[in-house]
Amino acid sequence: MHIPVKPLSKYPWVIRLFFWNQKRRYGKVLEPGMLWGRSPKVFSTLALLYGALDRKSSPIEPALRSLVTVRVSQINHCEFCVDINAATLAKRGVSEEKITALRNWRENSLFSEREKLALEYAETITRHDEDPDAELISKLKPHFDDDALVELTAVICFQNMSSKFNSALDIPAQGFCEIPVKTDS
Repeated sequence: MHIPVKPLSKYPWVIRLFFWNQKRRYGKVLEPGMLWGRSPKVFSTLALLYGALDRKSSPIEPALRSLVTVRVSQINHCEFCVDINAATLAKRGVSEEKITALRNWRENSLFSEREKLALEYAETITRHDEDPDAELISKLKPHFDDDALVELTAVICFQNMSSKFNSALDIPAQGFCEIPVKTDS
């Protein structure tokens, strides 16, 4: 990593509460959290945004949110994000075969039309400097109402920010996923 984490005792108590929750949820404190925690106001805001996007009442089902986050992470070469998001994807009931096939989702019948459209949208936002065209949006509309499309866009953009932050600071995988999900472009 380009920037070292500080000892836990050096973070403000409110940030240590977030770390306690991470340790309870993941079994350890996450290294990206410890780096974001160097800026407590930014970290707190980021954690609240993540919680809002990953809530149970989201119009985007949990497995689809995780499919999208893994794919964005693969494109952005974020080893940590691929690791933790693939582990979450497996916990959300997605098969090892489907997780492994994610890099080649276009050619695979394991993915539903809704999933393929969400992945195409995620790749378009992640890889291109231009906005998604009207044709792609019109293909998405029968599968995602306006509120769901806003949330899907937010999940994709959040994951782009997160994975680019982690990749830029060279944060390694933390060993969450036993399924080998190699990053690619």
